[in-house]
Amino acid sequence: MKLTLAKLDMALFQELATLQIEGRTKPKERVINRYIPPSGDRGPRYSIEGCEGEFIRLNSNSYLSLSNHPALIEAADEATHSCGVGPGAVRFIDGTYHYHTSLEDRIARFVNKPAAKIFNSAYTSNCGLALAIGSKQTHWIGDQLNHNSIIRAMRISGVPSNHKGIYKHNDMDDLRRCLDEVGEDIERVVVIFDGIFSMRGDYAPIDKILEICAEYNDRFRDGVITVVDDSHGIGAYGRTGRGTPEFAGGVPDIIVGTFGKAFGVNGGFIAASETVIEAVRQKADTYIYTNPLSVADCAAATRALDICDSSEGEQLLANLKARTNQFRKGLAELGLESIDGPHPVVPLMVRDTEKTHAMVNRLFEKGVLVVGLTFPVVPKGDESIRFQINAAHTESDINYVLGVLSEAI
Repeated sequence: MKLTLAKLDMALFQELATLQIEGRTKPKERVINRYIPPSGDRGPRYSIEGCEGEFIRLNSNSYLSLSNHPALIEAADEATHSCGVGPGAVRFIDGTYHYHTSLEDRIARFVNKPAAKIFNSAYTSNCGLALAIGSKQTHWIGDQLNHNSIIRAMRISGVPSNHKGIYKHNDMDDLRRCLDEVGEDIERVVVIFDGIFSMRGDYAPIDKILEICAEYNDRFRDGVITVVDDSHGIGAYGRTGRGTPEFAGGVPDIIVGTFGKAFGVNGGFIAASETVIEAVRQKADTYIYTNPLSVADCAAATRALDICDSSEGEQLLANLKARTNQFRKGLAELGLESIDGPHPVVPLMVRDTEKTHAMVNRLFEKGVLVVGLTFPVVPKGDESIRFQINAAHTESDINYVLGVLSEAI
């Protein structure tokens, strides 16, 4: 008898229809088919399949604009010709190449930790970390605006509701409340938070978090472990591009990050003590049971870190900061509302769903790609447009986008 997906298709069709009614479906994906290099006073542009004209991206996580850097392309090409396009196995079955271990050594040094382990993404890094350091006597505490990967990590690792606390966004008094409520049977506490909150561009007050957690450390057998997911921070700001820990003046016990944003490549990492990293290697399912990054990704990411530590990296950071300040100042001069912060994620608070959609469409018509966030993705009254400044954006680019906004308000 032939089996079909007819019944499942019917059920999923109804679920998708519900998402559509609730306004939670994703729009059709645009397909970028060409990268147009910078020219004159213009930064890079992109062409989109089925659309006329060229587009400037203000919705890209590639904060340092390294994705098309000739040195990264050269490194990826050289590694591919040396070792091939894929590892052929998971890490512990001879799928580890020297490009993997070199990147792990390099990122550990970059964030000043004894050791690091790389993953296919920061998402799988967070899930792997939770599996590695969690236990039945572990209590998890997180910021209410933490990324989905952190929330999912706690669910995957089986954290029960009575072993979990959520504090109000960046509210240190509420963090203290969560710590006060931890049960006496708990052996270790993990306080985990984003460095940069990607929808808002604001940052965790790491120095204050560490100070509060230190007060409670002796209360638990294994102490209070602090974890930052600095995926949007590392490389993108701080005096030397070390991200939120450098900017906020405190280094958590464990740093999770990505090579897929400021560094312009792919992959994630966990950096911590050698013992924590060995526990990750032995216990993290998302590391053990999947092929690692390609050697091309590893070589390109390593080269990106080298650039960040060079005079070129300093120049990229300086231009990124200048263009971010230019855009923030321009919004203020137009009388538009944003959320203060030094990071190149700059939200425009529109606070109206229809107006947000209209402004996003107007920007698209003028060749500007942005992300609109509307109800029910965000609460009513918090509707916004997220702009992301990149280091290859020029003064002329920013002035152009501000000009479009002045016509759209």
